[in-house]
Amino acid sequence: MIPNFSLIGESINDSVPSTQALFDANDLDGIRALAQFQAEKSAYIDVNVGVRSAEFLAEMVQLVQSAVSLPISIDTPDMAMAEAALKVYDSSRGMPILNSISPLRTEMFELYKICPFRPILLVTESRVNGEDIPCHTAEETYDAARYMLEKAHEAGIPTTDCIFDPGVAPIGTDTEGNFARLYKTMQMMHDDPAFNGFHASVGLSNFTVMLPPRRSNGELVKTPLESAFLTLTNPLGMDFCIGSVRRKYELLPEGHDALVCLQDCLKLDGYDVLSRVMEFCM
Repeated sequence: MIPNFSLIGESINDSVPSTQALFDANDLDGIRALAQFQAEKSAYIDVNVGVRSAEFLAEMVQLVQSAVSLPISIDTPDMAMAEAALKVYDSSRGMPILNSISPLRTEMFELYKICPFRPILLVTESRVNGEDIPCHTAEETYDAARYMLEKAHEAGIPTTDCIFDPGVAPIGTDTEGNFARLYKTMQMMHDDPAFNGFHASVGLSNFTVMLPPRRSNGELVKTPLESAFLTLTNPLGMDFCIGSVRRKYELLPEGHDALVCLQDCLKLDGYDVLSRVMEFCM
């Protein structure tokens, strides 16, 4: 158990084949059961219906609200869909999360007038001289975060309600230093008084996607690299994640082999990162 850490249950998501099948079949009982299953270990329930209609997202928010008392993470980049969901949201269960607003769609802050929310602020891209560009360095990501913090403040959202997503990529394919960029960004935000009280989150399952499982006590299990990720970033403000209730997220002790692996990755470049991760997974 990680103190002061909030898990956003990820399973009600159209990208999950079994959940997509529930959506396609309009299996309301199945979706309701999935929400209830996650409620035992989650702080929020994520609801992502993909490219379906705004009405469908609103219906799913209402369905989940009928099943659990937890607040919901409304997960869509589409303003019309987010608006429909916020209009039916029951604020008595606590402020919802809106995932996500980026520098390319700051107009979504207008939705705060409909229903106050905690925004997840995606800071992996920015708009420079009218062009949309990805953030390749920690400095670019940090600048995007500063910009989004200013926009949030203009909308009346305090820093303590802001959740920043610096973007996570699979560590097993990280030849471009994404993890190092994320880690340095977190350090810069943590050290900047302007960000006092901020929160951060990533889609943690993406970090270890495609990695082979390891054998533990005779059973094949997911690698503890997700916990190692949190061990390194939680002290810097990573106190949320979109993840699975089936995983055991914990802070690892110094010297743990998964923690050492990621500490090594921060010092390596290119394919050396991949080699170190594969060595750990063997």
